[in-house]
Amino acid sequence: MTTPLPPHPLRRIAVTGASGKTGWRVVQEAIARGMAVRAILRPDSAVPAGLAGADLLRLDLGDRLALKAALSDCEALVIATGARPSVDLLGPLKVDALAMRDQLAACREAGVKRVVLVSALCSGRWLHPLNLFGLILVWKGLGERWLADSGLDWTVVRPGGLTETEQDLDQQGILYSGPGQQQSKSIPRRLVARVCLDALDNPAAIGRIVEVTSSPAQPQQPLSAWLST
Repeated sequence: MTTPLPPHPLRRIAVTGASGKTGWRVVQEAIARGMAVRAILRPDSAVPAGLAGADLLRLDLGDRLALKAALSDCEALVIATGARPSVDLLGPLKVDALAMRDQLAACREAGVKRVVLVSALCSGRWLHPLNLFGLILVWKGLGERWLADSGLDWTVVRPGGLTETEQDLDQQGILYSGPGQQQSKSIPRRLVARVCLDALDNPAAIGRIVEVTSSPAQPQQPLSAWLST
């Protein structure tokens, strides 16, 4: 018989972009830590198996009243939304910038103070090959700036190249750094999800941009240890 986990100090968090490959892992990891999770999905998105146990809610992020209602009983928000490759070159502007503005406004209106954003290495740069896809890093940088100016207690997590591996994660050490310190390398999505939740648990992460990549050669340390140095 499985012993139930004690309730987490954050009684309920919301995750936007919950149907995405990083988003559903954030939901899954949060539930494993004893959190109640409201998983917010686009109206037309499929429901991954990883969302089992979450409170599912479909809405358009541009519908600020619906988003405010969805956040009204939550204590924190993890933003895992991100533009997907498509023929719509305005996608990154809509998702990584304009939808960020709507989410931040809804947080203020709903009284949600704590926000963690999943962004990307090199966010804000103009001269980068990824910008061939609708200036995606430019718009991610704008979304980050809006978050920093929002008056909320924010953390930005910038992962390197995201991988799907679920094997041997305990052998991966995470390299943490401040903004502009890392240029490439990769990290499993599962570890990114864990970093986001570690940031929620650590007040020292508020107001910080944290870049993360991983490798078996990297010494292992928790986010709290890096923040303390």
